[in-house]
Amino acid sequence: MTKPMRLADFQQLPPAARAQIGDGLSVAIDRVAEAGSASHAFLRYGWYAAALAAYGGAARTLVVEEDGAPVLALPFVGLGPAMLRLAAVPGCYWPFRSFPIALGAGEGALGAALDALAGTINGLRIGPVYDDDATAMPLIAAARMRGWTTIDRFVADSWLLDMAAVQAEGTWPRNSTLRKNRFHEKHLAEHGVPAWHFLHGADWPAAFDRLAAVEEASWIATRTDGSDAKFTTTGHGAFWRAAAADPVLADMLRAALLTIDGRPAAFSFDLDAGDLKYAIANSYDPAFAKHSPGKLLYYRNLVEAIGRGVTRVDWGAGDSGYKQVIGADRGPAIRDWLLLPPRLPALAGRLLRGLWQRSGQHR
Repeated sequence: MTKPMRLADFQQLPPAARAQIGDGLSVAIDRVAEAGSASHAFLRYGWYAAALAAYGGAARTLVVEEDGAPVLALPFVGLGPAMLRLAAVPGCYWPFRSFPIALGAGEGALGAALDALAGTINGLRIGPVYDDDATAMPLIAAARMRGWTTIDRFVADSWLLDMAAVQAEGTWPRNSTLRKNRFHEKHLAEHGVPAWHFLHGADWPAAFDRLAAVEEASWIATRTDGSDAKFTTTGHGAFWRAAAADPVLADMLRAALLTIDGRPAAFSFDLDAGDLKYAIANSYDPAFAKHSPGKLLYYRNLVEAIGRGVTRVDWGAGDSGYKQVIGADRGPAIRDWLLLPPRLPALAGRLLRGLWQRSGQHR
């Protein structure tokens, strides 16, 4: 008499992974981003299209499928002279440059991706990314296992605010902080009627002009060449306006704006990904600096975010002073990576490792 076998008794083979590289940006990018980590949900087709429109480059996209479903999408553009066959993941510097992988994608997907890249390019730059990046770090680990040379250069430390933790410790913001803020708001009102606005979704792209007005009055316009401004025409304004054309991205982009008699006076601009808020930029008009408009606005911004279920703020790199005052702690390091496939590219990478590492920042 034969005993029927249960489904669990059969050996289950890992899903078959198939990699393909095509010209342009693949529509599969959105499918993978929607199936991936919430922290990387903004890495959509529209995000990369905005980067190409603002910064140039002709993209190709590596797509890996498992059992017919896309689980990894890695756009790349040429880097340096064409004869070197180097590539880089495109995107915006803020909050980071990475690519989407679906949750549950197997190791076979990473291996297939690396095999396809090794036959196409001599090196891939990924970054800046965090040391705990949900997609770049597994790919880097898989590359090492396959004999690739991986080289990093330090960019900066990140700063993270766990709002759930600081709230659990007691009243936040503290009553003393609220008293100071009310004092400054009272004197701020001597300049005109203050109004607090929270922008997202349909407010873009028109609202970027209001943020640009603050930057044009700020220190970045008077003390620098303005190229690092986020929203002006001489800065990175073209990127954010193009990204906001994707309604999903537009809903992730958020800003708190302070106006005085209707005049933009300060802003805080963020990207919300699930319960995580990436702080991208903030600025203020120095005409109101005496009354700490940026600080007043950011506390209001955080309280509004808590009300929407945001529990963490990633402040990225930069001035740690005010971030620590609010309650932020040092987070993962931010690095730029070069991945070089086996044989001659890997050998060249090992020889040039020191040069790449010295080109980064220093703690």
